Amino acid sequence: MSLDLEGKKAVVADVAESISGAQAAILAEYRGLTVSQMTGLRADARQAGVFLRIVKNTLTKRAVEGSDFECLQEHLIGPLALAASEDPVAVAKVLSKFAKEHGDLKIVIGAMNGALLSEDEIKVLAKLPGRDELLAQLIGVMQAPVQKLVQTLNEVPGSFVRTLAAVQEAKEAA
Repeated sequence: MSLDLEGKKAVVADVAESISGAQAAILAEYRGLTVSQMTGLRADARQAGVFLRIVKNTLTKRAVEGSDFECLQEHLIGPLALAASEDPVAVAKVLSKFAKEHGDLKIVIGAMNGALLSEDEIKVLAKLPGRDELLAQLIGVMQAPVQKLVQTLNEVPGSFVRTLAAVQEAKEAA
């Protein structure tokens, strides 16, 4: 189904708005995937907070103009899906995991902060812990000294109570 000019402008505006806050974008060739597999990929992407859309390459070129992802323009050849996210690790994880499970999805290239990422760099990025994992680790590291202080302060009255209990037992025994 072809779009009229207003429809194309709306698609370009939607894609441009969606990738404007993204840290990373990846292009993947989806040739050979079934409709149900693509639905599964979209569901995985949605769950991870990743924008995933299949748009005509000419419209994608217009959408990325003037953004950090302008370097992707020369690689927009063939049937490609555009995936982008504020969390660069999330977009890499979603596509890498799906590509492992379904050999028909091929990661073509990616971009982050205006620089191109090869398929190998995207795979390395996918192995890193995600934003939520890093925040959890940071909170754990920040809580450790406080927990140790509370534990140490709690030992003083605990030790005192155990000493009193031992004195009481000694007096009762005598």
